[in-house]
Amino acid sequence: MTTPEASDAARRNAPWPQPKPVPALADKYLNIEDLRLGAKRRLPRGVFEFIDRGSEDEASLRDNRASFHRVKLRNRVMVDVSVRSTEAQIFGKPMSFPLAIAPTGAAGLACYEGELELARAAARAGVPFTLATPSLTSIERVATVEEGRKWFQLYMWRDRAASHALVKRARDAGFETLIVTGDTAVPPIREYNKRNGFNSPFTFNAPIVMDVATSPGWMWRVLRPYLRNGGLPKQAHYPNDEKGQQVRMVGGAEQLRGDNLRWDDIARLREIWKGPILVKGVHQPEDVLRGIQEGLDGVIVSNHGGRNLDTAVASLDVLPEIVAAANGKLAVIADSGIRRGGDILKAIALGASCVLSGRPTLYGTAVAGEDGAVHALALLKREFDAAMAYTGATKVSDITAKCLWREADAPR
Repeated sequence: MTTPEASDAARRNAPWPQPKPVPALADKYLNIEDLRLGAKRRLPRGVFEFIDRGSEDEASLRDNRASFHRVKLRNRVMVDVSVRSTEAQIFGKPMSFPLAIAPTGAAGLACYEGELELARAAARAGVPFTLATPSLTSIERVATVEEGRKWFQLYMWRDRAASHALVKRARDAGFETLIVTGDTAVPPIREYNKRNGFNSPFTFNAPIVMDVATSPGWMWRVLRPYLRNGGLPKQAHYPNDEKGQQVRMVGGAEQLRGDNLRWDDIARLREIWKGPILVKGVHQPEDVLRGIQEGLDGVIVSNHGGRNLDTAVASLDVLPEIVAAANGKLAVIADSGIRRGGDILKAIALGASCVLSGRPTLYGTAVAGEDGAVHALALLKREFDAAMAYTGATKVSDITAKCLWREADAPR
């Protein structure tokens, strides 16, 4: 007789479904840029720019895309690629293709309860979903989404007890992987948010009122349900101050500042969290070596999507150096700038175990909720599959640096 525990283990380790294009969206939105433009039309300017833009002069934002354009793909000919599989594994568990949805704090502004929409989309598409600390939907509500694998992203606060309590909530709710963001020691400089009047948590002011007034569809689809069910959207995991008002995101209140994160914090988290622990925002080989010493399961090469330190190195450019330092002792995940399936293949060929991608599914969610996010994932998976075929790969393990051409490879 099969025990409940055995049935649960079989379910967790079963192959995930493959994302399929959503028929209602397939003819109108042919790529991620189409979804981006659709989101731009549907969202207030302040919300869209919070999702879409970078920091300071946005050099890192632009260079993230340029880095992928600098790396070229090589055709492989006369290879039978009629049978292919995009399936991959991360931490011993399957994914339909090597991508996980990155943590983003704006999903609940892209659409009503957007984190739930993304979690459901991830389960349908067979990829992990990462819930962010500043999300608008709680850990416990996201945990009610059946199936799918859920990761949790942590901003470590000065109030360590509050952070540890949050980690315990994610652990007890069944989240599998913990991502500790290490690249947000101080608040990023994003002038457009101030010009747009955009605050987090969301509050009304003159620019926002004018902005929302020009987006009646968003007001009806997103803001109205929040107002009917408890008021303006708030971060689900952030505490209230002595006046009952929610404190602001990282850097806005003393207890929520994250500028004293240290490596010994990982040891304390390991006492709480028994699943994989990763640190996000790694650029330096010595941080990888220290991470190995501290028992990390992986590192995420990221410049925060170009949203934090401007002119920070593009993830793809530094990825080979980080992979070399890891030397197979922990997983290396690439983040920042993924817009095409070929981008995923390039990251895998340079040694990444998988990639994180955040904005594409946010665009999709803004356009059509869960279906829009599924469609975004299906587009990326289809392009990844095509790139595999052109480069002669029938499975993900076939993807190596031989698939690539870089300027450094050119004869001298």
